[in-house]
Amino acid sequence: MGDISKDIKSTFKSNRLKAFINLKYTANWLSSKENEFFKEYGISPQQYNILRILRGANDQMKVQVVKERMIERAPNATRLMDKLCEKDLISRKRCDEDRRVVYVEITEAGLNLLTEIDNTPNKLNLIKNLTEEEAKVLSDLLDKIR
Repeated sequence: MGDISKDIKSTFKSNRLKAFINLKYTANWLSSKENEFFKEYGISPQQYNILRILRGANDQMKVQVVKERMIERAPNATRLMDKLCEKDLISRKRCDEDRRVVYVEITEAGLNLLTEIDNTPNKLNLIKNLTEEEAKVLSDLLDKIR
């Protein structure tokens, strides 16, 4: 099991400071592991998030709604969607009534990619060392921080 004090060779003036640094360190570690995992599929974690949002919608959605639902609010969400369109993982359509409104929808290829990712053994199981109860406590504590 890791210990933030040993990992970064540092001491902390308080447990709150240690927890804060540990949270940032762990978030960076998780992000790195996520990037490494999705690289194999030719997408980023943010693009994966977009695909999951669209799969859950079961229909086309306004681009703005997709942006609002993203876990990591990316200022480059339009560019991320452009890349997904280029890979034929999503399709885009302008609204006939209001040309400023753009709809996006997951394609069959996008659904197939998500199924492949979903069926990957141990896919991103980065918190496998936690019990279900510990995962609930962690989630509750993270909610409390926000």
